Amino acid sequence: MTDGLTPYRVLARKYRPATFAELIGQEAMVRTLTNAIATGRIAHAFILTGVRGVGKTTTARILARALNCVGPDGKGGPTISPCGQCDPCRAIAEDRHVDVLEMDAASRTGVEDIRELTDGMRYKPVAARYKIYIIDEVHMLSRQAFNALLKTLEEPPPDVKFIFATTEIQKVPVTVLSRCQRFSLRRVPAELLQAQYARILEAESVAAEPAAVALVARAADGSVRDGLSLLDQAIALSGGGAITEASVRDMIGIADRGLVFDLLETVLKGDAAGGLNRLGSLYDGGADPVLVVQDLLDLVHFLTRLKLSPGAGEGDPTVEGERGRGQPLAAKLLVPVLVRTWQMLLKGLAETQTAPSPLQAAEMVLVRLAYVADLPAPADLVRALSGDGAATPAPGARPPSGMSTGTAAPSMLGGGTGGPGARRSAVGETEPAGAPRMLRAAEPASAPVPAPGLEPMPQSFLEVVALFDRKREALLRSHLFANVHLVRFEPGRIELRPTEGAPRDLANRLGKLLGDWTGERWVVSVSQNEGEPTLREQAAARDETLRHEAAAHPLVRAVLDAFPGARIEAVRDIGRDTAVSPDPETLADEPGEGEP
Repeated sequence: MTDGLTPYRVLARKYRPATFAELIGQEAMVRTLTNAIATGRIAHAFILTGVRGVGKTTTARILARALNCVGPDGKGGPTISPCGQCDPCRAIAEDRHVDVLEMDAASRTGVEDIRELTDGMRYKPVAARYKIYIIDEVHMLSRQAFNALLKTLEEPPPDVKFIFATTEIQKVPVTVLSRCQRFSLRRVPAELLQAQYARILEAESVAAEPAAVALVARAADGSVRDGLSLLDQAIALSGGGAITEASVRDMIGIADRGLVFDLLETVLKGDAAGGLNRLGSLYDGGADPVLVVQDLLDLVHFLTRLKLSPGAGEGDPTVEGERGRGQPLAAKLLVPVLVRTWQMLLKGLAETQTAPSPLQAAEMVLVRLAYVADLPAPADLVRALSGDGAATPAPGARPPSGMSTGTAAPSMLGGGTGGPGARRSAVGETEPAGAPRMLRAAEPASAPVPAPGLEPMPQSFLEVVALFDRKREALLRSHLFANVHLVRFEPGRIELRPTEGAPRDLANRLGKLLGDWTGERWVVSVSQNEGEPTLREQAAARDETLRHEAAAHPLVRAVLDAFPGARIEAVRDIGRDTAVSPDPETLADEPGEGEP
């Protein structure tokens, strides 16, 4: 209650910190300034940056008091703990000290304003140790104003100090930044804000549910002032009674956490219509669509933490109830599915914030989530499209529906019917209504029969080289023979390690030509594994082995002894009528492994 003579002071002004000890969440800055004042290493210019409401201007005023405090007896020097009793402390706190000038750069941006300021620096302080200039929102100064300030800022009089504050440090010229000691004020953590607001409510004799205070702290987003403004509003809303969680949710427009769980579970089951109905109910209840998407993002992040660390959130009363609801849900979802959901929500949040109708944008986000609910994890999709998928996963393999346990389901959480009529599957095939929403590429198929004009699928790397030989691709055939170490081969997939002599686009060209010739998709990848020797190296080793075997034969040995200087030019297998000459490229014409 206030009477007509005593105006009400909002909490943000009433509980503004008066000393560094009362600042919360800025320990690094306070420690630096404490050491600087204690050792006399006080900079001539400071620049304070951070988001709105973290205490930039408050810090500047406390610093002005700390530098000009003289103590209760009038004999003190600069101190990190101003007394608040001496004339300079009281005058600065009441914004009436003649030597502490505070300027709003948002309204005084011109060069004439800065010239007026610099002209006053020629005079000594009237009633303080230092003449202090506090310029708020300094990034709003014009380029000419910054230029007029530069020289004075670099070499100010010994009794002048500058303190700048800005929320957009990137707009301040680097020439100014290099002349200032910079302090970045951090967002205040939610737990510190909650404790601070609880103390303020106790001092104001206002009862409040801890969950309600936690909601205010979370909505403050690291800004002390924003949270205090919300707290003022919550006190007014309570009408002298206790502040409840429900009233704060209605005031801020935050959806009930349990309803957000229901909404997420619905869309992950593929039920787009149910998700839209739940969002409509939240909207009718006063929830902001942007905040609903933000809550979904927070929930997906929390579920991911629970998935990776089941003990996440233990001991935190604000999330203890959510852990019981979240653990079973996190156990059903795979990490790739959670990551995909997070990415879609993050993109959807930006759309919702900028769309003409936030509700419509949020609805489209939910529709997208529902209609990708049946897709497999990205890694499973790649495996299926590259020919490695199978209807029955190998032991320990993840099912393609996104579930971490159990049989394949139509969606990430099971259930859901999707839209009416036929729809297209993940690989572009048309499916009849009511068909299981599974990835068709993952089903086993019979051995493909090449269409007329297409080559049969090579069953070995040697057959691939022979195919390039038949197609008269002599250059690529030569590189495959001499400059490729085979790491892994199976029809439709080649993993190789090229040598330095191979062209950089060898893998791409190899995959494209094989696909064109066979009509099937080939995946050719480059590996760092050692792999087999090149075909040239294998041919040379085989040739050397045959030469040694031939030279050891008694008849050949007798001929070589009888004709000094004679040598073995080639070894011919009479049964196969194939010569093995010093040119080992003939190995590509040899049958593959296991052939007669």
